[in-house]
Amino acid sequence: PVIPIYNAKPEQVEKALKHVYHVSSNKTKGKELELLLVILPDNNGSLYGDLKRICETDLGLISQCCLTKHVFKITKQYLANVSLKINVKMGGRNTVLVDAVSCRIPLVSDIPTIIFGADVTHPENGEDSSPSIAAVVASQDWPEVTKYAGLVCAQPQRQELIQDLYKTWHDPVRGVVSGGMIRDLLVSFRRATGQKPQRIIFYRDGVSEGQFYQVLLYELDAIRKACASLEPNYQPPVTFIVVQKRHHTRLFANNHRDRNSTDRSGNILPGTVVDTKICHPTEFDFYLCSHAGIQGTSRPAHYHVLWDENNFTADGIQSLTNNLCYTYARCTRSVSVVPPAYYAHLAAFRARFYTEPDLQETGSTGGRGSKTTRAAGDCGVKPLPALKENVKRVMFYC
Repeated sequence: PVIPIYNAKPEQVEKALKHVYHVSSNKTKGKELELLLVILPDNNGSLYGDLKRICETDLGLISQCCLTKHVFKITKQYLANVSLKINVKMGGRNTVLVDAVSCRIPLVSDIPTIIFGADVTHPENGEDSSPSIAAVVASQDWPEVTKYAGLVCAQPQRQELIQDLYKTWHDPVRGVVSGGMIRDLLVSFRRATGQKPQRIIFYRDGVSEGQFYQVLLYELDAIRKACASLEPNYQPPVTFIVVQKRHHTRLFANNHRDRNSTDRSGNILPGTVVDTKICHPTEFDFYLCSHAGIQGTSRPAHYHVLWDENNFTADGIQSLTNNLCYTYARCTRSVSVVPPAYYAHLAAFRARFYTEPDLQETGSTGGRGSKTTRAAGDCGVKPLPALKENVKRVMFYC
């Protein structure tokens, strides 16, 4: 370690982190501390949230937390899992698709393609003082499409449409200024790869069927405006896909005793796709069980392609989605939801920690309302604290 191990009580977490930050700055002569390893007590309560909030919004530290009970056992499996997370936070890649390396992914490998994931998390029922939190992540490498950067924002409670995808405001010096999460991530992609995206694939999580077309109209329009604000006539084709996990459809092998058609837990094999009979009679949707079930009955994800300007075939989008499920950075298995949507969900959940201290301070809805600082037109939602630049790339891997 660059700095000596430092012990502190949980209630002194802020003081401890600032001390470590200043000691490391002095020792490294102004260079950033690359990684902070934190060993938390087993009954850590809200300590984890406080620690991440201070590191990511105040100090700009990348942190890796471990629990004492795991550290003292120290199995190979645990070390391997922690290493996966550390490698990604340091800018590495854990997995890359063979087809991506050899540029064989249809409608991704041929021209620079950016893959977005988006989600909105709402506060628990009965909690009327917390905002909803929207998160958008986007791939930052091509043709590998494995590294993602993320942005988060607070918005009015229970609002499913993502408000900050694209926005404009008046600056006294520069006049009308364009911004928003889509625009920022497109710029970030260009900076990382040296190329502007020529195709957009957008996975949207957490939308119920009743809101499909309301969300599509609003968010597709925001994507188009964000692209047009970067360059006149810049309109890359967009494929907009909604991902759903909250449904009651379950899939079973035709012959449960045939071990070639089930995995070890008796579930259907990973990679099983159903796109006929039980799907919508006229629209483009499919069920994909991309993961191997470990316990209980596997729940397939339901993908609904609401808009497709890239002319994907059914096999093309199903194959791409299934393949992406093997690139999730935090484990070595395939996951049940396409990683960009998964990362967006994790980022939105993480950002909830950034709002908690204010809620505890004010205590009541009235108190919180009196502290709002957002511009008019933003429904009085207090903005989240700004993330440090180096954190935006790794927030949801933490």
